[in-house]
Amino acid sequence: MMRKSVYVFLSCFLLSGCGMIDYHPYDVRISGETKVNAHNIERIEANCQGKTTIRFVTMGDSQRWYDETEDFVKEINKRNDIDFVIHGGDMSDFGLTKEFLWQRDIMNGLNVPYVVLIGNHDCLGTGAETYKAVFGPTNFSFIAGNVKFVCLNTNALEYDYSEPVPNFTFMEQEITSRLDEFEKTVISMHARPYTDVFNDNVAKVFQHYIRQYPGIQVCTAAHTHHYQDDVIFDDGIHYVTSDCMDYRTYLVFILTISCAQEYYPYFCYFPV
Repeated sequence: MMRKSVYVFLSCFLLSGCGMIDYHPYDVRISGETKVNAHNIERIEANCQGKTTIRFVTMGDSQRWYDETEDFVKEINKRNDIDFVIHGGDMSDFGLTKEFLWQRDIMNGLNVPYVVLIGNHDCLGTGAETYKAVFGPTNFSFIAGNVKFVCLNTNALEYDYSEPVPNFTFMEQEITSRLDEFEKTVISMHARPYTDVFNDNVAKVFQHYIRQYPGIQVCTAAHTHHYQDDVIFDDGIHYVTSDCMDYRTYLVFILTISCAQEYYPYFCYFPV
């Protein structure tokens, strides 16, 4: 009798608790806006069409710094000279769906459009699936003025060869896709060559494709959490890495039609 009573009690407890557990952290059910990058790319291309000067911001690694990211949004909204923002990836820390949604909702407060790259932390658990559902493909491109922006997934360590990372087929196609619409190129990624999650076995091949793009201006990255500006290969191409949001900084790049090559960013700090 005692054993039966215990079973009945446990059954009632578990059944009553079912209503309390309606969400798993790796559940990929998405609420709110999806295809964020595609929507914002439409805005970027329309807003920048015919412009002779493009001003864009790079930042990244906002994963656990929600307050700082909110302050970043407020800071950008104070300006009237920025065309768009590139988030260099690692919106999430653990690939949790809620992390992506929280960060998306914060970034949606920007007055200017933005795009988000996939970072290595974004690939954890079901993160890559969530990223694709919320933001779109992990490799994408767009054109602002006369500049093509090629945004790449370079987080090779987080993949089991289920897909090519970096995707050289995509990179090769983008060299000539819409070729009559751009004269300059910016390459953006989360992890640059010779960082811990990049596949260094193909670093030189990667750079070979980079060199094929018309009017290459700069390569932007995030991941290391510290600002860096380096020429990694013997070709003069700069890789510029953003701080993480914890440092409350962002970079502003200005590209003009009249200049053959520009990469020097303006380093901006927003106070507490």
